[in-house]
Amino acid sequence: MAVGSTALSALVKLDRVSMAYGRGATAVRAIEEVSLEIAHGEFIAVVGPSGCGKSSLMKLISGLHPPLAGALTVEGRPVRGPVKSVGMAFQNSNLLPWRSALDNVLLPLEIVRPYRDEFRSNRKQYAQKAEELLGSVGLAGFAKKFPWELSGGMQQRASICRALIHEPEILMLDEPFGALDAFTREELWCTLRDLQAARKVTVMLVTHDLREAVFLADTVYVMSNRPGRIVKRCAVDIARPRDLDVTYTQPFQDIVHELRALIGGRH
Repeated sequence: MAVGSTALSALVKLDRVSMAYGRGATAVRAIEEVSLEIAHGEFIAVVGPSGCGKSSLMKLISGLHPPLAGALTVEGRPVRGPVKSVGMAFQNSNLLPWRSALDNVLLPLEIVRPYRDEFRSNRKQYAQKAEELLGSVGLAGFAKKFPWELSGGMQQRASICRALIHEPEILMLDEPFGALDAFTREELWCTLRDLQAARKVTVMLVTHDLREAVFLADTVYVMSNRPGRIVKRCAVDIARPRDLDVTYTQPFQDIVHELRALIGGRH
């Protein structure tokens, strides 16, 4: 059964939050009075038409852009700047080409406090942790490979490891599999499914792929055209663990069709 935000305590809470780019008369309203909660350990997906504010919502929660109005809290505290307990991965893996897979994964520990203060003295310990993380996503034996020696799917696996190495409370994924072929994308769905189940990390996934959203998420939020509003909260009541065969079942297809109709209706 799905994990509902009412069943567990809220890690993230937005109450009538709005956001705009720019100021004054020229400001562009991106999000309008969005209210939602994300529970500890919940996997949510956000879908909607292009330009509806999905990525803007992610910027808000991670503290990379301030709200225009409303209340936003993470772990019960108001968000007033970048949130340290967030890990992020994007459609482009953005691995540094001159660093090995292992060194790319270690990068946040060189930057994020308190890890950076003790990185040199604890590097061996951190490297072992990174190698174990790479192994958990099928990259055992690839730690010393450079990005140009890895396939696109391998690069994305390493990118997700980099986002998790500092053990964030929330993993935010912005179209992480959008540039991959269908087979590799579905393979990584299963990798992410297993990773989230094992680590119990809270996940927010922004995607255009409705099948991806329904396969992975406990809850799917549908956003309207800009300025983005939440037009539907859809609990995915499909038992876990889910395998790819579930995507061919009628209950799964029914949810996908419902989401597609909501987005196609252009609210």
